[in-house]
Amino acid sequence: MKVIITGATGMVGKAVLLEAVKDPKVSAILLLSRRTIGQSYPKVSEVLHQDFTDFSTIATHLKGFDLCCHCMGVSSAGKSEKEFTHYTYTMTKALADALFVYNPNMVFTYISGQGTDSSEKGRVMWARVKGKTENYLLGKGFKDAYMFRPGIILPEKGIRSSTKLYHWFYVIAKPIFPILEKLKSVTTTTKIGKAMLNIYANPQPNKHLEGEEINTAATLQN
Repeated sequence: MKVIITGATGMVGKAVLLEAVKDPKVSAILLLSRRTIGQSYPKVSEVLHQDFTDFSTIATHLKGFDLCCHCMGVSSAGKSEKEFTHYTYTMTKALADALFVYNPNMVFTYISGQGTDSSEKGRVMWARVKGKTENYLLGKGFKDAYMFRPGIILPEKGIRSSTKLYHWFYVIAKPIFPILEKLKSVTTTTKIGKAMLNIYANPQPNKHLEGEEINTAATLQN
């Protein structure tokens, strides 16, 4: 299985990378990023690319992949709907369009968020935009597509959130992680990483996966 990962410098993308590196069924990993992760791993190559609305200059690097784990994203805090739509919908659409040309039989997985609005008509801006993004991916025509909607994600294996607010929340809340992890709606970076890889060989009827479904997918045999 050949895998593309975006957002590997972030918390979830790094988690997928760590699980993919040790998965014997993964033969090659391409990190598509705007900045380097600054480390080398077996099976991993990096393509640094700044314009995520135009992939024409790196198209030759995108051929022959089985799975895309699209983990790149931004917070809506302080952003207008136009700005958030650009980073969330427009960039994701451009990536999906580019990958579909060369890999129509790919499985595309996307990190969305709990509370996403599939109707695209709700009052919460970020939820509408995420819903529009999900709907585009599900209708694109890939072999399969899954929208991951985690709520609380507990970091493991030394992974840290690049968002300062979240990072300090995790630092303060760490003593109660064992309690939080028992909640069905809560997941971990390790479980999300495993789930995004496992879903390739284990098609699911539900295309929107929240905390409990993510945790179940993490236990599937890849």
